[in-house]
Amino acid sequence: MTIVETRAKRGDAADGALGGRLLRIDGPAKITGLADYALEHHPQGMVHAVLVESAIASGRVVSIDASAAERAPGVLLVMTPDNALPIKSATDWLNTPPSDAPYEPLARSITFAGQHIAAVIAETFEQATAAAALVKVYYEEAPAIAGLDDPKAGDGMPLDRMTIEWGDAHGALANAPIRIKHEYRTPREYNVPIEPHGLIAEWKGDRLTVWEPSQWIDGMARTYAEWFDIPFENVELRSPYIGGGFGSKALALEHGAIAINAARMLGRPVKLAVTRAQTFTAYGGRPATRQTIELGATRDGKLVSIVQTGANETSMKAVQVEPLGSVTSIMYAPPNFSSRQNVVPVNTVKPGALRAPGENPSAFGIECAIDELAYEAGIDPVQIRLLNYAEEDPHARKPWSTRRLREAYAAGAEAFGWSKRQPKPRSMREGNQLIGYGVAAGTYPVRRTPGEALVRILGDGSVEVASSGIDMGQGTYTILAQTAAEAIGVPVEKVRVKLGDSSLPRAPVAGGSQFANLITGAVHKAALAARDELIGLAINDPNSPFRDLQANTLIVENGVISSPRDTGAGVGIAEIMQRTGRERIEALRDTLPENLRNEKDHFRNFTTITTMLSPTDGDYSLHSWCVHFVEVRVDADFGTVRVARMVSALDSGRLYNPKLAESQWKGGIIMGIGQALLEEGIVDARNGRVINNNLGDYLVPTNADIPDLKVISVGVPDTHASVLGGKAVGELGIVGVAPAIANAVYHATGVRVRDLPITMDKLT
Repeated sequence: MTIVETRAKRGDAADGALGGRLLRIDGPAKITGLADYALEHHPQGMVHAVLVESAIASGRVVSIDASAAERAPGVLLVMTPDNALPIKSATDWLNTPPSDAPYEPLARSITFAGQHIAAVIAETFEQATAAAALVKVYYEEAPAIAGLDDPKAGDGMPLDRMTIEWGDAHGALANAPIRIKHEYRTPREYNVPIEPHGLIAEWKGDRLTVWEPSQWIDGMARTYAEWFDIPFENVELRSPYIGGGFGSKALALEHGAIAINAARMLGRPVKLAVTRAQTFTAYGGRPATRQTIELGATRDGKLVSIVQTGANETSMKAVQVEPLGSVTSIMYAPPNFSSRQNVVPVNTVKPGALRAPGENPSAFGIECAIDELAYEAGIDPVQIRLLNYAEEDPHARKPWSTRRLREAYAAGAEAFGWSKRQPKPRSMREGNQLIGYGVAAGTYPVRRTPGEALVRILGDGSVEVASSGIDMGQGTYTILAQTAAEAIGVPVEKVRVKLGDSSLPRAPVAGGSQFANLITGAVHKAALAARDELIGLAINDPNSPFRDLQANTLIVENGVISSPRDTGAGVGIAEIMQRTGRERIEALRDTLPENLRNEKDHFRNFTTITTMLSPTDGDYSLHSWCVHFVEVRVDADFGTVRVARMVSALDSGRLYNPKLAESQWKGGIIMGIGQALLEEGIVDARNGRVINNNLGDYLVPTNADIPDLKVISVGVPDTHASVLGGKAVGELGIVGVAPAIANAVYHATGVRVRDLPITMDKLT
């Protein structure tokens, strides 16, 4: 078994404490090339699988002629629905029990272009690729629905569970002195991590080892166990490092089932790497959305009503919801509110999670609409937001745990220089550059799922932290080392962190911006328990110099145990361990709620509990908050838009490592700039195919597109949200960026763009 272990280097003591700006301890391995990613492994006898995908978007496979491929050099197997070993259905991520029907990752019935229909396995990748081109597929094609704008799509299906209403929204709207009504749209967007998806699967008897980038090791391992009808403990999933995921690597996917099944059929390890083009259909990104927002307000800009109707596209086979009311229903405090949402089935892969699913497009609609109301009422865009500030959660009717949004407006406006803004659109100019200032707010909920962590104090005085959780760039290795170091009282360079293996203690999904808060809480509890046992050794063992002292009279600092009464230098942890004959102290602790404590054994085996508490479970409404201030420059002749600078003020509670939190915020902001100006999945209306399924045509921001980004923390510790006071960080930064840019573009040009991305043709 290989488990990644990462240890901090010696540095400033203040940086090593929790809350310090310690450099990422996994950085040197990545910079020097020592970090081993999942697909870089090469078990003995490994062979290669290449997928064959459907060329139509709707219909059925009549037959597959694999004869030429089977005769090709090096080919070991052409897997089709007719010869694949049967696979059982599995519990989904919401714990919905599996159906009795088998799971079929290779499709006969086609519901989108690019669907997996066969796989070729050969000795080399080149042989498998060449043979895959020889597979002939015969179809019976049916008309396809290409997207939301396809006339055949219709209005879709209403979702009663997405309806949010209070007061008389329609009546109040009809009587409002100021009314605005507009439609806002976002296109399909894709996760496009630098590291594409893929895996290596190896069977040894009924034991399965999988090397795969994963945001949720335990959840994916459980799915693999259920698919192939083996115990959970017989699956070892290893995910040492991850080259980006943004929500796309949290669940087991069809290509994983195909590779594991091929490995079982052949008795050899199988590697399957999804190509860049296939990443646009092997899993789903953010679905296209549309929403109509109607605002009713008094003459002085006070909201009296919000009415929202929205829809997102979903697949023909399953429903995926992009909750468009998630920000609309809590950002402001109208006395009357209505939000309803439909899903529209189209011929696409089932959409999935992409950074801040729901909150992202929801904020685009309401934050553009409130900006339009500001101009209609003649009020500064910041002031109208403060005028309609929600003092409590207007939907849940609960107080906020903390909401430092007023402070964010003040700090951001001051740092940005908002007071220099001239109110009239197209009134600020520098040569041929039209200058625009824009603002928008955002929010992301605090979600909570139980997990556990193991902390060991070893005989040499060092500390180990172990969790099946992962680090995909958010800094898990680093903040766990800081957490354990502070709780026990050792230098951070004495802490070794083990992550990325399903054999380690259970951890939930690294998604929903919950993982840092959950895992630091579990490590903190385990570390304190280990420290308490260490102190117990020091005062109870006859060989200890602290024999018979009280526990509360001892301190542990910088790896040394001492008593304030004693003027001596104290005794190192290693010496105490040696004197007492202990090789290790070990503590396993979890963050299970008390009402689930009796289900601990089920939790340990990861068979039933995946409970995620919502932000309003409890006495408070738990959210992180942000405000983005943007300056854009628009070429007056060509309509090209550049973001010149940004200042963002954010409330994520306590920051366990400000350097890493700022990096996460900036990463989200950069993705928001891409969403606003560049990203758009383009679908051929004739056949439902994704046209720009590559990084040459699906545009994401590069360094040249990104200005100086200033981020300001205005948060305070929030112990209602987590054990150590942190709130959501990772997804917060992207929420509100696109509307802030759209609002700035309007201020610069006088042209309001309500459908993303903002491109030249929409401004000229």
